[in-house]
Amino acid sequence: MLSGKRVNHITDPLPLSWVPDPKRLDLFAKDPAAGPQLLFFTGGSALDSTSRALKRFTHNSVHLVTPYDSGGSSAILRQAFSMPAIGDLRSRLMSLADERVTGHPEGVRLFAHRLSRDDDAALLRAELDCIIAGVHPLAAVIEEQTRELICIQLQACREAMAEDFDLRGASIGNLVLAGTYLRNDKNLDAAIAEFARHAQVLGGVHTVTNDNYHLVAHLDDGSRVIGEHLITSLDLAARNAVIEQLSLSHSLDEWQPVQSVLSESRLRMIATAELICFPPGSFYTSVLANLLPRGAGRAIAASTAPKVYVPSLGTDSEQQGISLTDTVRRLLAVLSQDCDQPIPVEQLLNYVIIDSRNGRYNGGIDAPALQALGVRVLDLPLVSEQSAPLADAQLLTEALLSLT
Repeated sequence: MLSGKRVNHITDPLPLSWVPDPKRLDLFAKDPAAGPQLLFFTGGSALDSTSRALKRFTHNSVHLVTPYDSGGSSAILRQAFSMPAIGDLRSRLMSLADERVTGHPEGVRLFAHRLSRDDDAALLRAELDCIIAGVHPLAAVIEEQTRELICIQLQACREAMAEDFDLRGASIGNLVLAGTYLRNDKNLDAAIAEFARHAQVLGGVHTVTNDNYHLVAHLDDGSRVIGEHLITSLDLAARNAVIEQLSLSHSLDEWQPVQSVLSESRLRMIATAELICFPPGSFYTSVLANLLPRGAGRAIAASTAPKVYVPSLGTDSEQQGISLTDTVRRLLAVLSQDCDQPIPVEQLLNYVIIDSRNGRYNGGIDAPALQALGVRVLDLPLVSEQSAPLADAQLLTEALLSLT
């Protein structure tokens, strides 16, 4: 890692005139292989563009991704092979893949390919078999040794499929990752490492936990909703309800409360991070869901790295009925619940980064209320003309890197 004076949030606060540091950014860009280790608790695709921007400055970012998706092709794989959801995982791996000439751009293109949603089962299986045989146009152009390895993983997935396995809209990357999982005796960490080598991923991507559990939302009207795909599709405004808290269930069909525990490897990732970020994304299913495993809050509190929350810009349906200040309160509450004793706020969260000029936040921005919680508000340009109404990946990347 590149050395440099880390900001100390208690004795060395940032100056009021703080802006991203161009000299520091240039230093990182000259040697991204030695760049800083930023750790993200994330899910979905909201951070994919930022991940692509990060590759220019560091190849050491770490992404802990939610494994709870219960819809789409991830749900089909979960049902077929009793595995955690891998769709968000594969998407993040692809966003961090080396797409330069020195990398494997052909493999990246194959992993990004999806089978048709409209063809019948026979045609879909024929296309998959064509890829496995190495004669499909997307497979044929891949270097022979790499192609053979990819096809072996796909073949393992193909052989494990039941006759009624639904291939409509299937991601080839998901199928390769599933095949790798099966060939590694259902060891997801080993499968991810092998997949990452194929795609020459410039960073670390892991599920926050490898447990095959399901997300549960508890609403303030007393009801429960089981399954991430159902939570993300909730019309909270129509129900006049808000999400109060999350939990995990062993079953998708009925609430069977279960507790997940953060593994030692994930604890080490948190301990060695040079910045911990709660990034833009669906507040409950992409951010707070990652903090449910026992040990997450304690590990974050024990870290001396800067801890940063970047609220979503635009509309997040999961934040219906709660303000920006409320989201910070809820984030702090989830983190502190895991701790054995009261923890000072500065050990859990240091900065909230907003763009008051161009951003739109639920309930507006109440900076005094945020600061009263014990966090520092950094008001920076995050939205560009091209990215509006969302954060610009380059601007967000520069801000986060400058805090390491």
